[in-house]
Amino acid sequence: MPEVIFNGPAGRLEGRYQPGKEKNAPIAIILHPHPQFGGTMNNQIVYQLFYMFQQRGFTTLRFNFRSIGRSQGDFDHGSGELSDAAGALDWVQSLHPDSKSCWVAGYSFGAWIGMQLLMRRPEIEGFFSIAPQPNTYDFSFLAPCPSSGLIIHGDADRVAPEKDVNGLVEKLKLQKGILITQKTMPGANHFFTGQVDELMAECEDYLDRRLAGELVPETTAKRLR
Repeated sequence: MPEVIFNGPAGRLEGRYQPGKEKNAPIAIILHPHPQFGGTMNNQIVYQLFYMFQQRGFTTLRFNFRSIGRSQGDFDHGSGELSDAAGALDWVQSLHPDSKSCWVAGYSFGAWIGMQLLMRRPEIEGFFSIAPQPNTYDFSFLAPCPSSGLIIHGDADRVAPEKDVNGLVEKLKLQKGILITQKTMPGANHFFTGQVDELMAECEDYLDRRLAGELVPETTAKRLR
C-alpha cells in the first residue's frame, strides 16, 4: 500500500492509501484512536479495517492525525483532528471524482471524529463506530444521525462502559430513516485484547450484508435495488 503525504489544514499529513480498481469505487476513510494515548494509523484494528475495505474494492485511506508520525501540527482536542479527517476525504475525492459514496470507520477517539465527519458529509452512506466513548465525548451533535451503521463494543470495556454506549444507541435508534446495528462482544475490553479476529469477523459480516443491500430501512433497501 503506497505511503502518501498530502496537505492538511495544519501542515502535511502522512497516510497509507490504496486506490480501488474501479473508477467509481466507493471511498473508505479509517480513523485511529487518541493521539495522546498511543493511537496511530498503524494500530492493529485500524490496519485490519483498512485491509477489510481494500479487499472489497474500496479506495481506502488511513492516516495519522496531526502531531503523529510524520503528520505536522499539534494535538487539537478533536476540532483540528476533525479538520484533518475532512481534509483527508477532500484529498481522496480530488483523486477520485467519479466516486459517489463513502464510508467512515473510527475506533475509540477515531469513532467520535468519524461520527462528526458523518454529520458534515452527506456522501457518507455507512459507518463503523468501534468502542465509542459517549461517557467522555459529547455525541449530542448526532441529531439526526444521517446514515445507517454499526456500533460495536465490549461488555468488559472500562474506558467506555457498556451502559453509556447503550444509552447512545437507544437515542440513535429513535431516529427514522436509518438503521443502527449494535453488537456487544462478551468479555471484550476497550482494546479487544485476544478478540481482534472476532471483532473483524463482525465488521466483515456487517459490511458484506450492507453491500448486499441489507441492514438498512426498507425504503432505502427498495431504492438500492
